[in-house]
Amino acid sequence: MSNPSPADRPAGKARVMLVDDHPIVRQGLANLIEDEADLTVCAQVESADEALAAIPEARPDVIVIDVALGERSGLELVKDVRARWPDMPMLVLSMHDELLFAERALRAGAKGYVMKQEATEKVMEGIRKVLDGELYVSERMAARLMTQAVSDRGGAPSGEKLNPLSRLSDRELEVFTMIGHGLGTREIAQRLILSIKTVEAHREHIKEKLNLKNGTELMRYAVQYTLQEAPGTKT
Repeated sequence: MSNPSPADRPAGKARVMLVDDHPIVRQGLANLIEDEADLTVCAQVESADEALAAIPEARPDVIVIDVALGERSGLELVKDVRARWPDMPMLVLSMHDELLFAERALRAGAKGYVMKQEATEKVMEGIRKVLDGELYVSERMAARLMTQAVSDRGGAPSGEKLNPLSRLSDRELEVFTMIGHGLGTREIAQRLILSIKTVEAHREHIKEKLNLKNGTELMRYAVQYTLQEAPGTKT
């Protein structure tokens, strides 16, 4: 699928698809975008599957994706879109810790990451930047990525404490979040379309990486984290 040419766009406006499982948030963002002279919303969907089905007809110029999308992670959607439409610009919009998720979003194929706490102007700036083929993250995150790029250590910048969860792979972080929402191994396996054995292996790797002694400590840590700020599956 090729993106619409400028001549195909309504009044020359760039077409924006919104993927967020909160209807109020989605509609509020849509209203803000429609107030912009150069942007228009071409589709609003609430799930990863709906997004993948809608893209060919909606023909967006850019997709704004929330990290948390119910049964699937927004990061997984970013990877799927990148695999099918390699040139599609994507901006991840989330309420969650950019130091943990912005870099993951960029690795997955997004061109930018904006926290929902940012002012509306930042969101619109992010949309326009990724439309222009540029990367967009906060100044704080840009400085961190630059420090990592020139550092042999590849860890957190000097003076910045590394989040233990940064040791987890994207899939392990997804499983960790589901554990924090109270899902058992069998339900996690069903939602992620994995075998129970695979989920159990992920649980063991998570415990090792976080230096947790048993399942009880894992559950306690995961619940505490999700109550504070974790993205991912909602129950």
